[in-house]
Amino acid sequence: MSDMHHNEAQAYQADPELVRALGRVAVFMGGDSAEREVSLKSGKAVLAALVSAGVDAYAEDVKGCLLRTVDNPQFDRVFIALHGRGGEDGTLQAILSQAGIPYTGSEMLASALAMDKLRTKYVFEGCGLPTPKFRTMSGADQANQIIGELRAPLSVKPSREGSSIGIRKVYTAAELAEAYEAAAALDSLVLVEEWIEGPEFTVSLLQDQALPAIGLSASTDHVFYDYDAKYLADDTRYQIPCGLAPEDEVRLQHLALDAFRVVGCRTWGRVDIMQDSDGQFWLLEVNTVPGMTDHSLVPMAARAAGISFEELVVRILKDTLEGADA
Repeated sequence: MSDMHHNEAQAYQADPELVRALGRVAVFMGGDSAEREVSLKSGKAVLAALVSAGVDAYAEDVKGCLLRTVDNPQFDRVFIALHGRGGEDGTLQAILSQAGIPYTGSEMLASALAMDKLRTKYVFEGCGLPTPKFRTMSGADQANQIIGELRAPLSVKPSREGSSIGIRKVYTAAELAEAYEAAAALDSLVLVEEWIEGPEFTVSLLQDQALPAIGLSASTDHVFYDYDAKYLADDTRYQIPCGLAPEDEVRLQHLALDAFRVVGCRTWGRVDIMQDSDGQFWLLEVNTVPGMTDHSLVPMAARAAGISFEELVVRILKDTLEGADA
């Protein structure tokens, strides 16, 4: 398999004209968020693919004050491989926009919005898109009331962390109060939503097109697709084709594109969706800088569509040229 991938890597070279237009590319990775380690893996994979495709790229481990990154920059554009706060939440996007430096992915507003799961859900609701019923929680004393209003089991998550950090599944008010304390340690804003029992799907988007959907099923050790299942486990099962009937997959892809568009995202990203026992799809969240590691879902979906990792990163980067002309 690796040999085949190696040959494919040799095969894809970015057009020399494009390479010249792109100039020097900094791959921003690392950062200070809870997702630093994942970001370093993503960044290294992106960098290797860009270099392999012939692009003049180098790594920039972004730590501390983000404003320093645009002080006398040694680069023409940025491939953002930062996950979580600082890199994915609109902060960096605002700084680069202000400095007139083109960058990959969604702009400031969509990045900030998608990072905030609660406000993303308000947008979904306002646009009539299906998302599980939810409440916000600001104190453990609300547990009884929320258990009365929503149907257990419930999912409890910090509103603004990625990589499934801090998510718990609860059945009782006592468990909810305890899960609230754990989530509140990560974020003052805690989101509680009805747990959809059923398969989870993820749809990757590239240049306003939905790639083949992936069905996710973690092994029985993981209650759901959590941080370990996402990044560390080798027993997480990914299904491509995703197992849905063709017309259902098309419905799923359309829903993902709708979600991506209403949040205002650009170029690439990933939308996570659950399906209940009645076959109804429910939007969970939008990721504007999804993982790009060897376990990651966007490269996997791209491969299923015949797009190598090298071509994928070059296509994401190519959109920064259009942005610069706008």
